Amino acid sequence: MAWGQKKRGGRKEPVFSGFAASLSELRINPLDRITIADDKPARRAPRKTAAPSGDGPRRPPGGRKGRAKKRTRASLSRLVYWGAVLALWAVIAVVGLLIYIGAHLPPIQSLEIPKRPPTIQIVAADGSVLATRGEMAGSNVSLKDVPAYLPNAFIAIEDRRFYSHYGVDPIGILRAAIANVLHRSVSQGGSTLTQQLAKNLFLTQERTLERKLQEVELALWLERKHSKAQILELYLNRVYFGSGAYGVEAAAQKYFGKPAKNVTLAEAAMLAGLVKSPSRLAPDRNPEGAEARAKIVLAAMADAHLITAQQARAAATRPSYAVKPAGAGTINYVADWVGEVLDDLVGQVDQNIVVETTIDPKLQSAAETALIDELAAKSVKFNVSQGALVAMTPDGAVRALVGGRNYADSQFNRATMAKRQPGSAFKPFVYLAAIEAGLTPETVRQDAPLDVKGWRPENYSHEYFGAVTLTRALAMSLNTVAVRLGLEVGAAKVVRTAHRLGIASKLEPNASIALGTSEVSPLELVGAYAPFANGGYAASPHVVERIRTVGGNKLLYARGKESTDRVIDPRGVAMMNTMMEQTLISGTARKAGVPGWTAAGKTGTSQDFRDAWFIGYTARLVTGVWLGNDDNTPTRKATGGGLPVEVWTRFMRAAHQGARPEPIPGAQRGGFLPEVAQFGQPVDVPVPASSPALGRQPQPARTNANARPEPASGLGLDGWLTDRLFGGR
Repeated sequence: MAWGQKKRGGRKEPVFSGFAASLSELRINPLDRITIADDKPARRAPRKTAAPSGDGPRRPPGGRKGRAKKRTRASLSRLVYWGAVLALWAVIAVVGLLIYIGAHLPPIQSLEIPKRPPTIQIVAADGSVLATRGEMAGSNVSLKDVPAYLPNAFIAIEDRRFYSHYGVDPIGILRAAIANVLHRSVSQGGSTLTQQLAKNLFLTQERTLERKLQEVELALWLERKHSKAQILELYLNRVYFGSGAYGVEAAAQKYFGKPAKNVTLAEAAMLAGLVKSPSRLAPDRNPEGAEARAKIVLAAMADAHLITAQQARAAATRPSYAVKPAGAGTINYVADWVGEVLDDLVGQVDQNIVVETTIDPKLQSAAETALIDELAAKSVKFNVSQGALVAMTPDGAVRALVGGRNYADSQFNRATMAKRQPGSAFKPFVYLAAIEAGLTPETVRQDAPLDVKGWRPENYSHEYFGAVTLTRALAMSLNTVAVRLGLEVGAAKVVRTAHRLGIASKLEPNASIALGTSEVSPLELVGAYAPFANGGYAASPHVVERIRTVGGNKLLYARGKESTDRVIDPRGVAMMNTMMEQTLISGTARKAGVPGWTAAGKTGTSQDFRDAWFIGYTARLVTGVWLGNDDNTPTRKATGGGLPVEVWTRFMRAAHQGARPEPIPGAQRGGFLPEVAQFGQPVDVPVPASSPALGRQPQPARTNANARPEPASGLGLDGWLTDRLFGGR
């Protein structure tokens, strides 16, 4: 048989005939199973027994109802179990939250009654209160010292269940929540008086869940620590009433000018009504809103049976009106300045202090009236929107300071912070440098065209007056003479002279410095004029005399008698005062004057009529006035000899009323230049646009170096010289 050939007939498979049937008989008995778990014999499986015929299958005891009861009991057991678990975790979570919140609380044990931020009370030279800075806090009041309706007003409107809750009022919270849902806004709050006190004592005003939880925890702590009467008393002495007033005593003094123990029912209702929104409802800002809120408080008091309906109606018909608080108006510029210098005098303020100033309230009022009234009458005509006034004694004690026409509109203090070009008001430093170089008031210089490296300072009319004395040139404010003197003594010498007298600002030592192109503040310019009025001694402008703690227990600062350095020799003082006196007699400030008093000074007008100045002085006061616009836009030809002179004269006449006249050092009224008085009023005009400091090209000027001034021939104040004289500013 060949390889691979299969055997015919194929493979025969074995056949188990009859065996397949026998497989069905094979069964595994449970008793035959081998158990490994333990040595106990395996339990026999229960045998099924046939039920008696006709009775059906046998059911376990209890039937379906039994099984349902078992399932119910099992469900209840599971519910109780998981409820207990959840409750345990909830307790753990609450405890953890309380621990977390407590860990982030301020140190309440050491801050039961924390310090308020310091209050700075600013008083005038006569002891009257000018203003208060910081948080105004009155002395603490006791519940027994105030009428019962005062605390009851707060309870009625803020927390009617004050005496029944333990720091947190769930009913109040629920009521507030329902009201807020109905109004779809936060129209009510659920904080108790205790919660409000906790917030005021320890927490910030931020609205967060963490801060609210801290408030609740602190409220509970306060209720355990203090009695209801103590909590209510603390609340009344710590709550904020707007306008910087904390506590009912401070609020009563601020709004009604009386102590808290004397407030009426209507006034008590108004104070309680402020707590909701002190900044919006403060009666000195919104008297109508404060009155309306007070009526709501009165109705709440009647509804809570804390007063009768008749008392509520009677109080509502007699509303309270806010008194004008001390420190209103321009005195706030003084208060701001005081706040700025405090750090240099006493460092950081961490206690309530009283700052005694040099301010004279009567002079402050006169300065405010003079500036504001004159601007109200003529600001539109001259396109002048702002002004400043500084008045000080010759030794530098500031008696009045006005930093603007309306503090509410602008808190920028133009008297101390504004830097403006002084114009010809800077010329006295040029002339003093020339006097110290050997010149005299009778020294003659040429008023003629001048070319300084392409810059040609010129007079207003393009005409010149030839040979003139220094006194006449200064009185008439001739620009070319001032520039010649500056070049003669040197710009650096002019700058040093100005700095020596008190100018602190940076001055550019160029040819145009003689015409006042470098900027200065009104305060420093007035202070630099003070040596002319005091006989030649340095004067440091100051407003603070003493600083003490409240009650006078500790003196923190006292201005000592400073060693006065002579900055001008007596000869120079006499010459300068004689020349500047002529400015008021026959020069650019001829309208200025104080009856019975010798006065001197200098006007100034900057380029394009942007600034108008007059600085004048007597032996009693040195006063400077600046007028212009904050945005540095030109005025409508407002000059130093016009509106500033009018403001100055109005103020100075009021300030000198009833005072005994004294002469300024070395002045000789009517001396040196009797011929000057025959001419009309010179015009105070601005720096020419060709000033090198302004970077403009000079214009050709007509020259008449030999021209001599002619008599006024009946011309008035703005006559012949108005058309022909360029007086420089």
